[in-house]
Amino acid sequence: MGSMKAHTEYLKFNTADRYEMVHITDQVEAIVRRSGIDDGLCFVSPMHITAAIYVNDHESGLIEDIGTWLEKLAPSWPGYKHHQTGEDNADAHLKALLLHHETTLPVTKGRLDLGTWQRVFYAEFDGQRPKRVIVKVLGITA
Repeated sequence: MGSMKAHTEYLKFNTADRYEMVHITDQVEAIVRRSGIDDGLCFVSPMHITAAIYVNDHESGLIEDIGTWLEKLAPSWPGYKHHQTGEDNADAHLKALLLHHETTLPVTKGRLDLGTWQRVFYAEFDGQRPKRVIVKVLGITA
């Protein structure tokens, strides 16, 4: 039986657009490999309340559909009460609530143990400024 270990790294983003879905599976997988953890869990969470992490298919039509769906449920609109505080990002907060704030992924044999079509995404709804995502891998070393 190996020993328990925790490994933490941060991903940094500064998206070109205010709304952007960023595919991060390869970056998360690289952190899992660097962690040296053979069996455990990988926790991924944006450190911002206007962003989300979700797992889904990496297919451009679906990504566009998700954006359209989010805009229908939480449209960009000037009448939000939050905007009375001087902010203009109420829809970003609501869109982030509709997706997962974070995800926990299985690690098996030192790799993310994802299904065939599962990929990890960082969803930015109030971008064009520096943001961070924490990736924490917990588990047993070989």
